[in-house]
Amino acid sequence: MTGKLSILREFWDFLRVRKKWWLAPVVIILVLLGIILVVTEGSALAPFIYTLF
Repeated sequence: MTGKLSILREFWDFLRVRKKWWLAPVVIILVLLGIILVVTEGSALAPFIYTLF
């Protein structure tokens, strides 16, 4: 668990130091899409979601 938190901390430090704030929304959207795909994997919505991609 500590490894995952350190990655988030390093990413936050990177955004803050390099002023790459435009990366934050991109990463958040990718994470949300990944969570949606994992959650709906076994549901009846899966065929409809996979057709979007």
